[in-house]
Amino acid sequence: MDAHSRGRADEIDPADQWVLNPQTGNYELRLEQSAPQSSASSKVTRARSADGRRATAAPAGGATRRRTAAPQAPDVPGQRSRRAGDASGGRVPPQAGRRKRKQARSGKKKALLWTGGTLALLMVTTVGGGYLYYQHLNGNIDTVPDDNAGTGGFSKDRAINILLIGTDKRTGEGNEGYGDKNSAGHADTTVLLHVSKDRTNATALSIPRDLITDIPDCPTTQEDGSTKVIPGTRNTRFNVSLGQSGRTPSCTMRTVTEITGIKMDHFMVADFNAVKTLTSAVDGVKICLAKDVKDEDSKLNLPAGEHTLEGEQALAFVRTRHAVGFGGDLDRIKIQQQFLSSLMRKLKSNDTLTSPTKLVKLAEAGTKALTVDSKINDIGKLRDLGLELGKFDMKNLTFATVPVIDNPAEKVKATVVLDPSNAEALFSMVRGDISLTEVEEKKKAAKDKQAALLKGLRAEASDVRVDVFNGGGPQGSAQKTLEWLQIDEGVTKSTNKGNAPADVAKTQLEYAPNQADQARKLADLMGLPASALKPGTKDAEGLEAMTLTLGADFKGAGVPITGPAKTPEGVQKVEADKQVCAK
Repeated sequence: MDAHSRGRADEIDPADQWVLNPQTGNYELRLEQSAPQSSASSKVTRARSADGRRATAAPAGGATRRRTAAPQAPDVPGQRSRRAGDASGGRVPPQAGRRKRKQARSGKKKALLWTGGTLALLMVTTVGGGYLYYQHLNGNIDTVPDDNAGTGGFSKDRAINILLIGTDKRTGEGNEGYGDKNSAGHADTTVLLHVSKDRTNATALSIPRDLITDIPDCPTTQEDGSTKVIPGTRNTRFNVSLGQSGRTPSCTMRTVTEITGIKMDHFMVADFNAVKTLTSAVDGVKICLAKDVKDEDSKLNLPAGEHTLEGEQALAFVRTRHAVGFGGDLDRIKIQQQFLSSLMRKLKSNDTLTSPTKLVKLAEAGTKALTVDSKINDIGKLRDLGLELGKFDMKNLTFATVPVIDNPAEKVKATVVLDPSNAEALFSMVRGDISLTEVEEKKKAAKDKQAALLKGLRAEASDVRVDVFNGGGPQGSAQKTLEWLQIDEGVTKSTNKGNAPADVAKTQLEYAPNQADQARKLADLMGLPASALKPGTKDAEGLEAMTLTLGADFKGAGVPITGPAKTPEGVQKVEADKQVCAK
């Protein structure tokens, strides 16, 4: 029996119920069997509370974590029994209105598994059929309120940002020897997953657990439904944003937004069991070691070379740090990024996508190992999200680590702080939806044309005439920008025009063709991207000024609006489509 069997002699493996339809070429769920069997002997049930839910403890803090409600249906789909409703013992006719599934084109099943397999279940729900199993999986999912810390949910017409959190709380069978004893857990592994608006690329940004930062005040839902504000803490480790002092994943979301300026759409939390069960579900994940590794703490003992790891060994690999690199958390992050890249490659392989056994095991493991925010609390919502996440090519997924330096306040180096020269540049790239990999953009020609607006002569700062409007920036932005332009940059022919007639999402500069040299100069001074330049068609007359409208993306006078065109030097990166050996 596999890891999910309940140990009963009459248990039916769910994977056995998926059969190949020769007409469509797809695997579909068998809901009927002609062989007579007693339905009473094959039905599997699970004890539930009166309202049909199974409540469990929250992953950390005071919020209540609940299993998503599911209708009373067999836990295992397609039981080998006679369907109810036929007293004569014959087969019940197929349900009316049941449609034959259209054949899908190969290469389109792209729903991915993130951080220990959080989205594997999505592949099952898109393979075909299986309403009963769909509801069964629904009952596996744990949810926690997001406490309005995010955007309210992802949208198909903008970039997606998801916070993936691995907790070291000692939950699950066989995990008694891991993590901190009697601890509510920490944000042990944290990844900000950014998927571009056009779905051509993605960035997975790892946040070191030992990063010194400020944790904001966190309104948090309690077990009785009330809200309690958990007081913030200054100059503390990032990992205490979860679990400690009653903090829930919503507090980690707020903390990441404070650090990066990026607001999350959703969060997903996985425990130790996620790595063990999901790697076993795909028959192991390939890793490579450049040297022998023996770590007494993680209990990893492997010679140099390639290995296929699953279960306890896989967990030991992602937890090891003392036997690789310099033995710190940053080296452990490299190990985890390499492991996740390999796991993604395995999930995208035909060996996984064409195996109903693996798909069912992944769906079971994924839903049982996950805690998600209340905005994606059922399989349907997770499926929609997974379909969006699955649109980009693996070669355009890049893992990176938030740039940090040793904490200068410490004599014995144990923590890190943001690298002032590179961190904000990287965050700006993500906020600006700029890929860390080379992507063949469909709109490359249009972008090149826009970029050409920045090429050419520049006027002197003293010759730049501009009217400044505030169309969505912080209060007082127009006046502060005016003062900065006149005093610091010598743009003396500038005027504060107050609030714009209408708010704009992005800062823009409107100018006439004969003001192009002034526009380029102002773009240089303010760090405006080419996309912010809006040239007109009619020349300006006399002393007519350009119009600068500060949008919601404006962060402050002198703060560049555009991100760098390429990844800053020194940023740690791992490309998901390439295998590398841990050193």
